[in-house]
Amino acid sequence: MSQKILIIEDEPDIRKTLEYNISREGYEVISASSLSEGREKLESASFSLLLLDLMLPDGSGLDLCRELKQDKSLSSMPVIILTAKDDEVDKVVGFELGADDYVTKPFSVRELILRVKAVLKRGERKSDNMEVQRQFGELKIDVDSHEVFVNDEQVSLTALEFKLLRQLVDRRGRVQSRDQLLSDVWGYSSYVTTRTVDTHIKRLREKLGGMGKYVQTIRGVGYKFTRTPE
Repeated sequence: MSQKILIIEDEPDIRKTLEYNISREGYEVISASSLSEGREKLESASFSLLLLDLMLPDGSGLDLCRELKQDKSLSSMPVIILTAKDDEVDKVVGFELGADDYVTKPFSVRELILRVKAVLKRGERKSDNMEVQRQFGELKIDVDSHEVFVNDEQVSLTALEFKLLRQLVDRRGRVQSRDQLLSDVWGYSSYVTTRTVDTHIKRLREKLGGMGKYVQTIRGVGYKFTRTPE
């Protein structure tokens, strides 16, 4: 059965272009032109991924993104934000709300399809992982529930922050370059700058509190998670 993708985009030309090109890749594509219509689609079917425009006639896509990430039945669905805005603040807000990627218009359809495949592939790898829990000192990562705890208090991470933390902890003691993290965590390297890695590392450290010190910067190379908590 093909994976089903929902597109919420109010510009007819962009919507039709995306419908045509994404369906050619073997995906089942459903589209909506407003938040209200998109919500109806989400209530009537399950989707593997959502392509979400930010500026819609009846509100902001960020509001829907927030709703989805607070809904346990929909929070695991990946979201790629589409927008004409190129403001870093909007990107930060989108990622903070749990968006998995962010594409600024005008964009290359080929690039967008690569991003769609990369996000879906990350989800497949996550589903295939049979290990349920990781423990590192006062840090506990529950893979099955996508929850992180520090000193038994839950830490709220976005999907990308969770993936980044898992990558660092799984390879603790080994230095990983920014390019390597882009490839392994984001799923591609050509369209994201290394500054994106630095931004996510900074936010991850802040959220981990006292455990953030174990995410170490290796100047001129990249990052590593210390081998032991001592």
